[in-house]
Amino acid sequence: MLESLGIEHLGLFVLAGWLLNLTPGPDVLYIVSSALRGGVRAGVVAALGITAGCFVHTLAAAVGVSALLATSATAFALLKWLGAAYLLYVGCKLLLSKPPSALTLDAAPADAAPGLKAVLWQGFLTNVLNPKVALFFLAFVPQFIAPLAPNHALAFVLLGLLFNLNALPINFGYALLAGWAATHMSMVAQGRHWLNRIAGAMFVGFGIKLALTAAPQA
Repeated sequence: MLESLGIEHLGLFVLAGWLLNLTPGPDVLYIVSSALRGGVRAGVVAALGITAGCFVHTLAAAVGVSALLATSATAFALLKWLGAAYLLYVGCKLLLSKPPSALTLDAAPADAAPGLKAVLWQGFLTNVLNPKVALFFLAFVPQFIAPLAPNHALAFVLLGLLFNLNALPINFGYALLAGWAATHMSMVAQGRHWLNRIAGAMFVGFGIKLALTAAPQA
């Protein structure tokens, strides 16, 4: 059925997607830091928020918004600066977080963690406000669509949905590992405020890197 839509090399597409999702980046960092602070549930919710953001990029690319970002320096710059500002905000918030007291160190990770709705929303924004994600979909997905496909937009959406769904097991795996570490390793629990600072510094770094990203050449 997928072949009739012009979708090619599906197995290679799935494998490449898994390898790409295993590569650490802002999304993985957000999932891990959320799970370390709030437990497995927070990490899973963070993964769902990021996946929701990926769905937005998939649909946007299918209707041509990503093509606009690839050709319009103004549109790219606008989303780039919004995304960079948000990453810097998240990073500074983590860097300035107060270290837990002796009492809170013995509490469950979820006690000092943000609410699940906030985790979901932040994960969504972390992904949506990154134009590099939109450009990634625009560059990666069409490689697996035949030039003579009867409906390029439909094939693009189906591949984008498959990519996002295939990423969930990997993202959930990161959440499970980080959540397990937060509840079973005393050193991790006692050094949770240092993990916040490390994660915050990395988010600031990602924000600066995004801010310095040049617009693609038309």
